Amino acid sequence: MNQQHYDVLIIGAGVSGIGMACHLKRECPGKRFAILERRQSLGGTWDLFRYPGIRSDSDMFTFGYNFRPWTGGKVLADGASIKRYVAETAKENDVEKHIRYSVAVKTAEWSSADKCWTVTAENEQTGDQETYTANFLVGCTGYYNYDQGYKPDFPGESDFKGQVVHPQHWPENLDYTGKKVVVIGSGATAITLVPTMAENAAHVTMLQRSPTYLMPLPSTDKITLAMQKVLPARTAYRLTRARNISISRFLFERSRKSPKAMRRLFLSIIKRQLNGKADMRHFSPDYNPWDQRLCVVKDGDLFEAIKAGTASIKTDHIECFTKTGIRLKSGEELEADIIVPATGLDIQMLGGIKPRVDGREVVLKDKVIYKNVMLEGMPNAGMIFGYTNISWTLKADIASEYLCRLINHMDRKGYEVAVPRDTENSGGDETILGSLDAGYIKRAEDRLPRQGTHGPWKASQDYLTDVKILRFEPIEDGYLEFDGQRSLAGQPQSTGFLRPLRSALFGS
Repeated sequence: MNQQHYDVLIIGAGVSGIGMACHLKRECPGKRFAILERRQSLGGTWDLFRYPGIRSDSDMFTFGYNFRPWTGGKVLADGASIKRYVAETAKENDVEKHIRYSVAVKTAEWSSADKCWTVTAENEQTGDQETYTANFLVGCTGYYNYDQGYKPDFPGESDFKGQVVHPQHWPENLDYTGKKVVVIGSGATAITLVPTMAENAAHVTMLQRSPTYLMPLPSTDKITLAMQKVLPARTAYRLTRARNISISRFLFERSRKSPKAMRRLFLSIIKRQLNGKADMRHFSPDYNPWDQRLCVVKDGDLFEAIKAGTASIKTDHIECFTKTGIRLKSGEELEADIIVPATGLDIQMLGGIKPRVDGREVVLKDKVIYKNVMLEGMPNAGMIFGYTNISWTLKADIASEYLCRLINHMDRKGYEVAVPRDTENSGGDETILGSLDAGYIKRAEDRLPRQGTHGPWKASQDYLTDVKILRFEPIEDGYLEFDGQRSLAGQPQSTGFLRPLRSALFGS
């Protein structure tokens, strides 16, 4: 059995894992680390999903890493471009050699006696069992099951004579030219698939139980392209990034504070886009903006397909599948050659690993998060978990920076073990994703860590607040225990208002 020791062990080589590795190289030089990746390539989500039109649903100027500008004028990039960007980032920062591919982590156990994590894994190419030990463990596995997405058991599905294709397992050479397609769902995947498939299919119907808030966004940023002609590339990137962060924060905060006004705004935008070619009831959700994620429509392509008659929307419930399609509860039947259940993700934390501390399993639903980066009671362990209301990577960057700060602080003070302790019983009812009300989150409430009601146990969805906390507030805050001892709360550093604001908008 092969055994190797590292200072830091990163699980997952997706956007978060590569970002964490790059921050380690930059901020903790000399640390020995490895990235364990089950797949045979890096990229995570952007390597897994291959369905037509796969793209970001966040603008790339905020989705890109803060230390490596996203160049060009593309706002919403395709999946292949994003994977290439992540790969180039790994290469430029010399982290490629640290990735161990085809390594599926099975267990992770902390020993207080040894003051380290022991990780067992299987090399899925050779079948060999491998053991790794590490002083610090960082989970960068995202929040869903890569093996399977969520799909309800539809009545009569076995009767359907056509193809049923889940977006998470898209066949490489699926030919839908001239075919009738029904896409079940109204989330980001469906919003992307429908107009893309409508370019070649006979007709595509988006079948939804309830509408989603939509926002058209141009795929090219003309203002950024103009700035890039007259300003240095990094300056143009920082200015665009700052503007887009501000716009995203404004839309989210106004949606929370003035939901009725923002609902009118969103629906009026959609109404102008449709120009009377579709019934607005298919675009009028029964919840407030940002109770669920806002879906971006690239160049308004979904609205264009609907106006052209190549795509349509039905709002109804499924009674059953039939030999030739789907029968709705209204009695209408939708003919289909291909049915695509874009019905969501199967939530899974830490890649399905069930960590143990001194022989006892860590039950995630019983744990409260600390600064949305660590878990109460788990020593020397971080978890990179991005935002749900703005670009994932904005949080991934500053969470990685915080973990590097923590590791460097421990080195300076000679500490070996850091563990968050909730002595005030701060746990609340909301999960780590509690700000969203989507079905895939509700289905996973028994698998997700909790957030607290106050202090560092409360999950923030505010980037400027998190920058202040993770970049500038003292590491020894009275909640972290070091080598079995709790420090008094540190004195806040005098950063003033402008420093964190400037750092948040323009990067470190």
